[in-house]
Amino acid sequence: MNAVHVIPTLLIAAAISLTVGCASEPGMPQGAAATRDKLTLLQGDPQLNSRAPVALKEAETAVLAAEQPNKDEAFGQHLVVMADRKVEIARAQAQTRFYEDQRKQLSEQREGARLDSRTREADLAQQQNVQLQQQLDELNAKQTERGMVMTLGDLLFASGRSELRSGTANNLGKLAVFLQQHPDRNVLIEGHTDNVGSSAANFSLSQRRADSVMSYLQGQGVSSSRLGASGKGEESPVAGNDSASGRQLNRRVEVIIRTTSSAQY
Repeated sequence: MNAVHVIPTLLIAAAISLTVGCASEPGMPQGAAATRDKLTLLQGDPQLNSRAPVALKEAETAVLAAEQPNKDEAFGQHLVVMADRKVEIARAQAQTRFYEDQRKQLSEQREGARLDSRTREADLAQQQNVQLQQQLDELNAKQTERGMVMTLGDLLFASGRSELRSGTANNLGKLAVFLQQHPDRNVLIEGHTDNVGSSAANFSLSQRRADSVMSYLQGQGVSSSRLGASGKGEESPVAGNDSASGRQLNRRVEVIIRTTSSAQY
């Protein structure tokens, strides 16, 4: 064989050898691209990508290793499986923490709603208490051990009489409105006199006057079950009976305003 034929033959052999060598170089293991896609999807999820940073970093490292060409096909597939598992672990951890955060947020919202509700209830109760106090102030009711006491002077009645004077029931009208607005309140009406006259006569007069006030309230729509009347006569003075002013203070009707639970007639 002459030199002219040898050179082309060598070139052809070299080309064939190069082709065979390139064909035998290992490529990316099968499945590595799909695993990369799963990781990319996880990294792009705004709800998950920041909730498991350590697991996500481990998944990234595992995917990079699985993407490398490997002459040992079985080992390359093993790396792909491990990388896929790392991605799934990262996703599971991120989802778990996402659900935990959601539950915590819902719990905080519920607690906030309960707090708002309690605040509104407290504000409403405070407003009601203020309104109640204003109404009691209008009635000139005073706090005592027996409850709120509204004192009605002897101007409601003519001397020695038990019928209410016409045009003198203004405070009683306010009391009737108050009781209609507060059905949880009961009243005990007590009649009192000075010591002028006999004890028996004074007791009878005080009872009739208490009954007159009770009848007025019943006529204004206050249930009789919420009312009680008692005559005390001259036995509970609030001033001395040795002066006209003292006796006038003793001639009175007291209305004790109490809640239903504490009312005892």
